[in-house]
Amino acid sequence: MQAKKRYLLAFLSCAFLAYCYFGGYRLKSERAAPAYYESLPSYIGVEDQLYDRDLEASPRHRRTEPNVKAQGGSGTPACRMETCFDFSKCENDFRVYVYPIYEDPDSGTVLTPSPLYQKVLNVIQESRYYTSDPSQACLFVLGIDTLDRDSLSTDYVRNVPARLQKLRLWNDGLNHVIFNLYSGTWPDYLEDNLGFDPGKAILAKASVSLTHLRPGFDVSIPLFHKNHPERGGESGYVTTNNFPVTKKYLLAFKGKRYVYGIGSETRNLLYHLHNEKDIVLVTTCRHGKSWKELKDDRCEKDNTEYDR
Repeated sequence: MQAKKRYLLAFLSCAFLAYCYFGGYRLKSERAAPAYYESLPSYIGVEDQLYDRDLEASPRHRRTEPNVKAQGGSGTPACRMETCFDFSKCENDFRVYVYPIYEDPDSGTVLTPSPLYQKVLNVIQESRYYTSDPSQACLFVLGIDTLDRDSLSTDYVRNVPARLQKLRLWNDGLNHVIFNLYSGTWPDYLEDNLGFDPGKAILAKASVSLTHLRPGFDVSIPLFHKNHPERGGESGYVTTNNFPVTKKYLLAFKGKRYVYGIGSETRNLLYHLHNEKDIVLVTTCRHGKSWKELKDDRCEKDNTEYDR
């Protein structure tokens, strides 16, 4: 009987010690967490907080602090709205100024924007936010075409750094928005290779990755075709807000599947979702000059599906 009591007492002691250890550790963690998380907005998830903290600790982030240029790229500073934006310009109203079409003051050369970039400028200039007075502007949009930064493209604008420095209002890109659809050139299409330093300007960029996106500052935009209409067509025919809507297709995509280079990792996985019913994702390997040498086992089937 005495042995049973000793065993029971030993068991209760061990249980108590285990509770104190693990309970104290949990309490310590819960008390320590608010010191970091309470200073952040409530709508930010834990994953976003951890990503932001890891980003700040990353070598690339440390390499791109303001006034420190990144290696091998455009040298964009690690901006936030609090550090790279002048809110005083927006106190009275939200107005957007569009620079006139660029004319080189030395040579007199006029840089006519591509038809696609002209559409972007037209939409802004015809909106209620546009102002022709730069002193009243909150945001500034370049007249220099920066949509296509592929040096092999016919729309590529050269000597952008020198042209930017000649703009009286440039101010290292403060309160400027730069639109970009393509960066780099074949075969790598490096995402951070704009060919100029955007400084403190906000990048409204297509196909941007988390590696280069400055959270809460840059804007991710869709990649749209040069024939995309400047204005929409007729208004839609939605009469109710029922969800989910009853449509044949839930998701559809048709485009190039890069067998190498930037974007290949993502598009090479689309076939996992393709079911030929309500989700239709078809791609072709026919892209670039080396696709035949680098094609994989699925290219022939994918090309056939794409053509069909």
